[in-house]
Amino acid sequence: MSKIQEVRDYINALAISFGAKVGQEHGNSYIERKNIGDDALNDNGAYFGFVEPEESTSGQYHDFSLVIFPDKEDKSYLICLGIGSLGFKNDYELATYPGVRRLFKSLVSENGYCKSDFTDIETSLPKSFTGKPELSHLKSTIIRYTKFLPVCEIVNKPTSEEGKKVIAAFTAAYARLRNWPNNKEHRKAVEIALSAFEKKNVSNQFDEVIELMTDRKFVILQGPPGTGKTRLAKKLADGIRAKVFFTQFHAETSYSDFIYGLRPNTASNTLLYQDAYGIFYNAIQHALNTEDDVVLIIDEINRANLANVLGPVFYLFEHKMEDSDVEIEIAPGLKINKLPNNFYVIGTMNTADRSLAVVDFALRRRFAWYTVSPQPIGGKSSKKETEIDDINSFYNEDYNAIDSIFNWYASSDELSLQPGQGYFIASNDEEMTARIKYEIFPLIKEYLQEGLLRSAKEEFNTYFMNRISLSLVD
Repeated sequence: MSKIQEVRDYINALAISFGAKVGQEHGNSYIERKNIGDDALNDNGAYFGFVEPEESTSGQYHDFSLVIFPDKEDKSYLICLGIGSLGFKNDYELATYPGVRRLFKSLVSENGYCKSDFTDIETSLPKSFTGKPELSHLKSTIIRYTKFLPVCEIVNKPTSEEGKKVIAAFTAAYARLRNWPNNKEHRKAVEIALSAFEKKNVSNQFDEVIELMTDRKFVILQGPPGTGKTRLAKKLADGIRAKVFFTQFHAETSYSDFIYGLRPNTASNTLLYQDAYGIFYNAIQHALNTEDDVVLIIDEINRANLANVLGPVFYLFEHKMEDSDVEIEIAPGLKINKLPNNFYVIGTMNTADRSLAVVDFALRRRFAWYTVSPQPIGGKSSKKETEIDDINSFYNEDYNAIDSIFNWYASSDELSLQPGQGYFIASNDEEMTARIKYEIFPLIKEYLQEGLLRSAKEEFNTYFMNRISLSLVD
């Protein structure tokens, strides 16, 4: 059996395992198309793969396809998500979903390519990709289809174990795109094929932010509510055995609250004023007078007008600032020309609160920014609950349902609105149901009323109707 036939048989078997229906009596889920004659295999447009069942077996076609460009010798193949040269008929809306790009982008290595816009059938593949030595034997073929290949990955040895993993993952992604899986067995097979290419962090959040703190000292943890930003900040301070000073900003927080001011002595019978030292002053004094590492945690840092709160202290928040001739008066008797080396600041910022103050660019560059994204507790599980402790459980099924909708429909900006894992922790089913009804449901409804996540409206509505018998549509 030739390698080309082996790969053809392999993707057809994969399609069935992923839920594709084959045969006239069942209603075909796809049509296999091929052009693998001797002439075509001489870099003259050889291909094989899947198109939608209403398309013809040859000639031009519409919409997304799974296509493989083979080689008659032992050289690399190219596997792609393709678009028919007739453009879109039914798949244009699908092509606009951010989740489609996220799905395929997760499969692409540094040896592949993924377009930023899947609806674009006017832009050719970049020369930085088409000029790769591994593709020299397919140069003419790629040029022929260059505008219609939004995702490509080079498969060096298509019949090897590693090569088959790539092919299986692309086929699984196409199966998910076409909604082939129709039972747990099919969905599990797709998940297994894709899981080999899930991007895994080299280090966890804690390690990454500790390293960032060591280098930058002033860090903002930004992310949606429920992602554990404040908890992470406290854990980071504990991790370096620091003395912790904690405050939470609000709209009326001022310089005199945070750093230094004068306040009337209400215990006196006459009008007297006394020094009021803010938490920033106290944290600086502790850092100057001890060898302790000091961490000032500012929760909800963007709820206040930061320029007003920091005043001239703004100058000191400079990355790796050297000693200067400029001294900033923190309070009477305390002037400094740089922040102590053992002094750190961790701020937290809620990206879902649209009413908060925008952080100006001058202040933004003085901090390092780390995004804390929603993530399942204990990893993905097929079980409804993953135990956290003796009291609470993480409701993985509900988390995955909301996460899937956001991942498929939300733009990059809208991902910052996704409820974090903290929303899905409850002591029992009744409590979890109440959290969905009185916390998550109103939150999503508010988003939709603000014109956000419009394309996901029906998906959210279906989830809430099935879960708590409430409709987002009055």
